[in-house]
Amino acid sequence: MKLPKAVVKQLEPGEEVLHTVKKKVSLEKPKWVVVTDRRIIYVDEKILGRYEIKAIPYQKLKEVEVKLGILSSEFVIKGEENIVLKLGWMNKEQARETINAIKNALNAIAVEPVTIEINKGLTSEEWHLKKPEELVTRFAPAGKTIEHPPAKVEEDALEKLKKLKELYDMGAITEEEYEEKRKKLLEKI
Repeated sequence: MKLPKAVVKQLEPGEEVLHTVKKKVSLEKPKWVVVTDRRIIYVDEKILGRYEIKAIPYQKLKEVEVKLGILSSEFVIKGEENIVLKLGWMNKEQARETINAIKNALNAIAVEPVTIEINKGLTSEEWHLKKPEELVTRFAPAGKTIEHPPAKVEEDALEKLKKLKELYDMGAITEEEYEEKRKKLLEKI
């Protein structure tokens, strides 16, 4: 799918687009949600070349909620700094594919797996995706990691060590990042 110029201009060097949703609502210009390996980008194209863009990097993402009903859906993305994107124009399949793309993108860079809850009723469905508190990213400046508040102690440190080793083996994090995180996890055991 060809991306609008506004999105192409915003992409950083090496940033990979993983999923896109384009929706034209009545006579308006299209609206877009673009999931990349680094962030979620929302674009509302306007007439005469104008547009509105909101981007939430995964480090600032808090949660994603999707409510699917018989006739409508509500897709809400919540970030830090009171950023809230409400996208009521996605159909059920687009909403499912988009939340799964976000989940996969987060799991590709997170030490801890993403929490996802699905409540399916007879005529409705709700999805709640919450980002882990501690996130290791391969896009930090060389030799540094982006750190968030430490994860809760009751979580299984051995599973985190296994995931951390997988990230290191894949080359997603440096040896220095690996050793730093490994030592912190071993202190919790």
